[in-house]
Amino acid sequence: MTAEQQDVARPRGARMPRRERRVQLLESALEVFVAQGYHAAAMDDIAERAGVSKPVLYQHFPSKLDLYLALLEQSCTAIIDNCRQALESTEDNRQRVDATMKVFYEYVANDSGAFRLVFESDLTNEPAVREQVERVTTECADIIARVIHGDTGLPDEAARLLAVSLVGMAQVSARFWLSETAGIDRQQAADLVSRLAWRGIRGYPRSDDQPVD
Repeated sequence: MTAEQQDVARPRGARMPRRERRVQLLESALEVFVAQGYHAAAMDDIAERAGVSKPVLYQHFPSKLDLYLALLEQSCTAIIDNCRQALESTEDNRQRVDATMKVFYEYVANDSGAFRLVFESDLTNEPAVREQVERVTTECADIIARVIHGDTGLPDEAARLLAVSLVGMAQVSARFWLSETAGIDRQQAADLVSRLAWRGIRGYPRSDDQPVD
């Protein structure tokens, strides 16, 4: 949908239920924050984008930071939930690695550009923002570490280190792919990194596969 079409779809003054209005405001804020960054974005811009008055916007979000944090929390939760679903979708660890890598590649490739709030925020000096951004690595790694620990019997600390490494590989490579490797399509890129990750993590076999002395 073009900007002109969106403006038509959001007539100023149109009434809607509070929950729907909140969703609409978050969608409009995402467009503005992704395009302008936190510091350059203004509540006036967001209100205009949503087709509402500033008082209506402030009824839902008392400040620009509150609005940004609500949007950031929503974006971070989406990644974490998708990571959890990927791991729960199968008990085949090769497929788990594939599915988890694809979560990050699909996220950065999404047309909304929401990943820029999470991975390229210009407000990481704000503790509440930094906490949300770090939550992606922490909670995704926790989910993966539980699988590694349960399958291999490795100590929690070792399982967590491996899990953080996998999350870091997925996150950094996906962002690099989006900005630097236009000649490789998303599926191919995710497959390449997935194979790399699998060749490493399969070196820690399931505990019930290890030979008995």
